[in-house]
Amino acid sequence: MTTDTTPTTKRPLTNLLITLMALAIGIIVANLYYLQPLLHQMTRDFHVGAASASLLITFTQIGYAAGLAFIVPLGDLIARRRLVVTIFLVSATMMALGATLTSFVLLVVVTLIIGLSSVGGQVIIPFAADLAEPAQRGRVIARVMTGLLMGILLSRTVAGLLAQAAGWRTVYWTAAGMLLIMGVVLSRVLPDESARPHVTYRALVIGSIGLLVTESQLRRRAWFGALVFAEFSAMWTTLSFHLSSAPFHYSNAVIGLFGLFGVAGVVAANVAGHHADKQRTRAATIISSLLFIGSYAVLWFGRNSFWALALGIMALDTGMQGMQISNQSIIYSLLPDARSRINSAYMVCCFTGASIGSYAAGQLYAASGWGGVCALGVVVGAGLLVPALWWRSPRVTA
Repeated sequence: MTTDTTPTTKRPLTNLLITLMALAIGIIVANLYYLQPLLHQMTRDFHVGAASASLLITFTQIGYAAGLAFIVPLGDLIARRRLVVTIFLVSATMMALGATLTSFVLLVVVTLIIGLSSVGGQVIIPFAADLAEPAQRGRVIARVMTGLLMGILLSRTVAGLLAQAAGWRTVYWTAAGMLLIMGVVLSRVLPDESARPHVTYRALVIGSIGLLVTESQLRRRAWFGALVFAEFSAMWTTLSFHLSSAPFHYSNAVIGLFGLFGVAGVVAANVAGHHADKQRTRAATIISSLLFIGSYAVLWFGRNSFWALALGIMALDTGMQGMQISNQSIIYSLLPDARSRINSAYMVCCFTGASIGSYAAGQLYAASGWGGVCALGVVVGAGLLVPALWWRSPRVTA
């Protein structure tokens, strides 16, 4: 049984504040996904191949993992309102810079920095967990994670539509404007926090990774998270190449609209949050693992069917959100006074998995096409299912 000892705040967690937190998370996490439906266009504009273009996604995720390791732990040291607002303003600046570049090499470098400066949502999520009552924490996490999921889904759709109408640079300019506006809003609505215990930055960063050594449940859930993000990134990194080629030949706008098929994950997030509060995380983990294997099987056998691909995407996003909410409900119950560090350690593992998944998928697609990507997905799915059946989840007590 753990005791919640997080710092008190001057403002309660209202429904409006939860909604604004969810919106902010969605806006900043979208930075990681805008390029996914546009990669086929980038290959033409910069005269590079599919494997090279996929590096834009890989480097964004590497930058994000670095931000999780070196920026997110600061949430346990300094006031999170100030940290979050600063991150949003820097991110807006980087997106605006990305819109001006004509060199592919420079764009790769800037995408690394964009990833680094897009971790604001991972400071907000444990902040919301701190503000929530223990008995409602799973549902609060699910609500703010709904914002994250909507950001992922709509980023692809908005990017596709904007790029079709006005080019991919318009996507970056639009994102920069939304980040700037949201940064100003957050400076007004996020609550203050009482003085936090003094911890050196070095101790925070090392302690964050050290939690993977001392907390067995964190290690297990980090394994699940890494493989889940690898699964997720492998499909979305290569989907635009598949949909822009025969037999589909879809435009940017249509490819972006495929993101809306992941809306099933919104429902999954809220269902998983409810089951997490009811101590049913193991069942959710097993079901999510099965969904991953099934989704890639459907994506392979129905590779030339619009509706089969839609079904596979819905299954994949449902599994993603079910697993993610279960993971976070467990890890946030471990050490309430170190939630930013726990979140940092966990998400570093997740986006390390994501970057590996994106890179591997890009290489496999260049060598073996869509079938190679789907084979990778099934193998990684087995790596989820076996430990899901073997490991037992603890009771979430705080």
